[in-house]
Amino acid sequence: MARLAQTPGLTDVQRSILETVREFADKEIIPHAQRLEHADEYPADIIEGMREMGLFGLTIAEEYGGLGESLLTYALAVEELSRGWMSISGIVNTHFIVAYLISQHGSAEQKSRLLPKMATGEVRGAFSMSEPECGSDVAAIKSRAVRDGDRFVINGQKMWLTNGAYSSVVATLVKTDTGADSVYGNMSTFLLEKEPGFGETAPGLTIPGKIDKMGYKGVETTEMVLDGVTVPASAVLGGEERVGRGFYQMMDGIEVGRVNVAARACGISIRAFELAVAYAQQRRTFGQPLARHQAVAFKLAEMGTKIEAAHALMVNAARLKDAGQRNDVEAGMAKLLASEYCAEVVQEAFRIHGGYGYSKEYEIERLMREAPFLLIGEGTSEIQKTIISRGLLKEYKL
Repeated sequence: MARLAQTPGLTDVQRSILETVREFADKEIIPHAQRLEHADEYPADIIEGMREMGLFGLTIAEEYGGLGESLLTYALAVEELSRGWMSISGIVNTHFIVAYLISQHGSAEQKSRLLPKMATGEVRGAFSMSEPECGSDVAAIKSRAVRDGDRFVINGQKMWLTNGAYSSVVATLVKTDTGADSVYGNMSTFLLEKEPGFGETAPGLTIPGKIDKMGYKGVETTEMVLDGVTVPASAVLGGEERVGRGFYQMMDGIEVGRVNVAARACGISIRAFELAVAYAQQRRTFGQPLARHQAVAFKLAEMGTKIEAAHALMVNAARLKDAGQRNDVEAGMAKLLASEYCAEVVQEAFRIHGGYGYSKEYEIERLMREAPFLLIGEGTSEIQKTIISRGLLKEYKL
């Protein structure tokens, strides 16, 4: 077993799940990732394998057909999937956030109707906050839902939806006029249901097409145009009485998402280290393997240390959330450190590969294009620093 990124205190069930996921990544993801990524091809066969394994329902309660596992188990599974190919983890990550939101904040009807199908992967979720003129500044959201009797009419444009096409339910944050003093009390989350695919997938709801990206390929990233989308008040996450609670619901989901972005970063870092440490022992320069040169050996030492530190922070943040404790600072720390270290570890692995790392035949080329995404996904590093500093100043207030 590899020395890096081990997690103490796991149950036999957790270890069994993670061994299965790791074997799946080794046999079904890594051998195909390069071809699928370069072709920007949706990994339909891999997704079907994940459905058969029950990964889409990993954290959904057993009463709804899921496995009822913890955030920690899921984060460690994401780490293994990302080690294989980050795009695969993206397909389950937003799905998981939506399932978590429904589990924690949904009405009884929403839970009983949606969660069983989400557990099997028949219904997949997407998560939508960003807009063309709004990323980290959530208060700047312009999309709006206006009440019309017992219904709401929604208009606006959303951006950067992972699973935007293949999803059937999109948790969508929009403005609503509730009369609250704070802008954050005038936002609501709607569960917008649609058909999978591109074009007009529900009346007034259009998924125009895929956004072409430098990395993170295979999984589709899309816009969503809302033009007079009319939904019943029961489409509000948690039911009509939860109008105006959308911002707080979504931030709860984002904390979970940041743990998972940290896990993705750990997975990519581990794979980059594996590639680098293998190449450094096989490639010879000046009469000896690269790994025998102190400059390269020191790079490997630093890479391994960064992976251990990022993994430990990610595990700590997940365990705090599982324990029902607030983890915004810890999730921010984990996401910040893991994503920044991931970029550094991948670049060092790239350097170790030398000119070969620039070739598309080598896996490290793909990782070089994937790692930067983690610096901005689920909030930039600067946003994480803002969250962390505010939390620390609150705790250490004079």
